[in-house]
Amino acid sequence: MTVVIDTNVLVVANGASPQADLQCQYACNQALEAARAQGVAIDDAQRILSEYRAYCSHSGQPGLGDAFFRWLWNQQGNPQKCHSVPITPHGVRGFEEFPDDPRLGTFDRSDRKFVAVALAAGNQPPILNATDSDWWQVRAVLAECDVHIEFVCPQCMPG
Repeated sequence: MTVVIDTNVLVVANGASPQADLQCQYACNQALEAARAQGVAIDDAQRILSEYRAYCSHSGQPGLGDAFFRWLWNQQGNPQKCHSVPITPHGVRGFEEFPDDPRLGTFDRSDRKFVAVALAAGNQPPILNATDSDWWQVRAVLAECDVHIEFVCPQCMPG
């Protein structure tokens, strides 16, 4: 089963997130290692890879998030490891595949691509999140829309 990975998981794995403790960093490293075996879903227009590139080194160094980004970049043509999913831009929701639910109206527009990919992938891959509390705030609404969030660092989520 593939997974969709929010950028903050790579950032935490690189040790570049002040709100993440060492337990969270370790959990993100483990999640990225598991994702290599499971496979990763991304969008076909490289929106996710472009966001990763803004936070990670294309050389694959020095952090484990950088190494994962480099690995995924090299695997994007390998359907055994990387599932490229088409998503359709939408003027209001960001993407056609993003749920048309008013309770998600304030959800971070930059994170909507992850939701769109998860829904368009067809096999309901979970979205991995480490420290972004926006996901936590709408987790019940997303679950109602068949979007499954895996909180890699639940100790970093608000009360």
